[in-house]
Amino acid sequence: MIEVTYFSDPGCPWAYSVSPALAVLRWRYGAQLAWRLVTVGLTERPEQYLERGYTPARSARTYLWFRRFGMPFATEPRPRVVATARACRAIVATRLSFPELELQALRALQFAWFTTPLVLDEDDQLTIALTRVDGLDVDAVIARLDDPEVTEAYEADKAEARTAKGSATELQGKAAATDGPVRYTAPSLIFNHAGNRLEAGGFQSIEAYDVLVANLDPGLVRGAMPDDAHEVLEAFPEGLTTAEVAAVMAPANLGPDAAAAEVALIELVASGKGTRTPLANDALWAARP
Repeated sequence: MIEVTYFSDPGCPWAYSVSPALAVLRWRYGAQLAWRLVTVGLTERPEQYLERGYTPARSARTYLWFRRFGMPFATEPRPRVVATARACRAIVATRLSFPELELQALRALQFAWFTTPLVLDEDDQLTIALTRVDGLDVDAVIARLDDPEVTEAYEADKAEARTAKGSATELQGKAAATDGPVRYTAPSLIFNHAGNRLEAGGFQSIEAYDVLVANLDPGLVRGAMPDDAHEVLEAFPEGLTTAEVAAVMAPANLGPDAAAAEVALIELVASGKGTRTPLANDALWAARP
């Protein structure tokens, strides 16, 4: 088993845009990869973004630019600029109380951040976002946001994220130092196996991840190409975007064909084997139970 330390933040569009590549890793290697999420905590206060020149309109325009990577983005400006710390705390609180749902909480918050105008440093808005996670006691998570144990774990995450000085990630120009120490940007993946450590800092392609995994343990079982889109959706009961399905179905790390994937997904819905939930400029597709 390879341990993957996954630095992320629900408010980072780069981290959200890497989702198709992560879906491919999950398809190919499944439980042979053990994921450990570390929240970066990009900002504690909205003023930090305001001081850097961010506005709701600028963020919305940026989301339009990020559509090129395939994930759905809405372009309705938020009422105000939002810090990411509260949402990170929600992920950490989920980890401590419902560890099996931690990655699902991150995904729900990413969808809320980039496809809705929710203000995700307000607890009632976080509650709305987290209701997407089946089986999560959202009220219990929100109640723990300022719990000392959550604060300690969150601060430990932030400290770990800010240890990129001298790393391969910094050498590649994929690190940042927006608040002092050199930190791993979201998304950064560190692969550890049998005493060996390899970094894929910042936004990377599936080719980069695939090469690192294959070199760390050539004895892994690699999942075969899926037969069709329905097989892909059955493996991801939480649902996938069009870009994620296309990435999983792309042969040999070749460029995904989003148009062909969407046609196949439309046919699944028409045949009664799939569902389509609108999501900004795209949709979330799932196998019908």
